[in-house]
Amino acid sequence: MAGSDRASYLQGLLTNDIQALQPGTGCYAAWLTPQGRMITDMHVLQGDGLLLLDAPADLADAVLQRLDQFLFGEDVQLQSLADALASVWVHGPRAAAVLGTVVPGVSAAAAGAGAGGGNWPDYHHERLSFGDTAVVVARIDQLGVPGFCVYVEPGRRAALIDALERAGAVVVAQEAIDAARIESGDPVFGVDMNDDTIPLEAGIEQRAISFSKGCYVGQEVIIRVLHRGGGRVARKLVTLRIAGPLPDRAAKIHSGDREIGFVTSAAESPQFGTIAFGYVHRDFVAPGTAVQVDVAGVRTPAVVSARPLSSAA
Repeated sequence: MAGSDRASYLQGLLTNDIQALQPGTGCYAAWLTPQGRMITDMHVLQGDGLLLLDAPADLADAVLQRLDQFLFGEDVQLQSLADALASVWVHGPRAAAVLGTVVPGVSAAAAGAGAGGGNWPDYHHERLSFGDTAVVVARIDQLGVPGFCVYVEPGRRAALIDALERAGAVVVAQEAIDAARIESGDPVFGVDMNDDTIPLEAGIEQRAISFSKGCYVGQEVIIRVLHRGGGRVARKLVTLRIAGPLPDRAAKIHSGDREIGFVTSAAESPQFGTIAFGYVHRDFVAPGTAVQVDVAGVRTPAVVSARPLSSAA
């Protein structure tokens, strides 16, 4: 997104404070309907002369079209970079050090506070080089550990991954990522959140919503829930520890004879065993609450646990 009105245009649409961003910074944000339900979430990076919106790939075309529909004379130009940029994510305690051996400009980050993320604050990003290829590297922490996203031209993505592996990175399976994100309390749009989700239900408000900016689409619903309803919503996303095998997605959650919710994703954690995200009725969100989850037709004991999980959970 380019044009002199790009930040003010997005300020009225997204939940976070886009106009506060300076070049080289960014934020996490959601785009809501007037009813307060999510259209999508996204990472927003402010560059020199443009804003990069990193939204779920399967929604990219729809998001672009919807953004275009709301333009009424503003100086804003929109373009999809889906075919021009690919992304490679690097997470872990040694993320900065490993990435810095492949993209030298990142090595300075490893010298700062925090062995894995260095002195780059979250969403700090820079234009750097991988060999003779220009890349953009953004510090975006996820999965409970320091993390970076490298935006690179698609034809060089495989070479970048190969170089990272030679530097000590390990390509992991989706099952490992699911376990890490459930442990760390990071829901994913399209899996744990959808177009029926209010951000307060998913528990992303502290990351995604500015409570000091001006108006944005859906704000009235958010403020009404917070100030008139005391922040109470009908359901909340919780983390579950399950005393049995993996449940299917959408498996029902019960308390006694009452159906109280459903599972959105599940994984096997090396530390915590079977874990899952699920929405439950607001009366059952407290850590330590005993529930049952349908696993292959058997109601299996589970407990609502702290989010993120800890060894004491």
